[in-house]
Amino acid sequence: MTNRPEEKSVGTIEIVTIGTIHSPFREPENMPIQPNGARDAEGEVILHGCYADGLRDLDGFSHIHLLYHFHKALRTELLVVPFLDTRKRGVFATRSPLRPSHLGMSVVKLLEIAGNRVRVQGLDILDGTPLIDIKPYIPHFDNRPGATSGWLKASLADVARKRSDDRFI
Repeated sequence: MTNRPEEKSVGTIEIVTIGTIHSPFREPENMPIQPNGARDAEGEVILHGCYADGLRDLDGFSHIHLLYHFHKALRTELLVVPFLDTRKRGVFATRSPLRPSHLGMSVVKLLEIAGNRVRVQGLDILDGTPLIDIKPYIPHFDNRPGATSGWLKASLADVARKRSDDRFI
């Protein structure tokens, strides 16, 4: 059985949003495309009050993973032209928001936790984005010496300079 993009997935799951991400970026255009391009951008993650206890003990971590829903992505494409390339690539070989489940992730610096509010830095996420989960960044678990970047040849400076356009809206 093949699963074509226009077909519904064989299995579906319900994902609960646990809060909202607030950032200085009000429109998808001209945003940083990765946290390296947003090193100084600060924002706030506000959890729904019922999840505030889940933040206990997170304050000892320097960085966190934010998992979120690309809520402004209105379509799915299996082949996309990434911001740092000119060729069409398979969506799963990119960080494009046009993926089937429209899930995104970013590693950001944790600045402060106060109640159900988490202040972060290095935020490359659109204001008002629904938050799905927070996980601690753990260097011993997350760092992979010798990891490669496939087709991506851009330097850190290239990534930091690049800004989004309207191709993924």
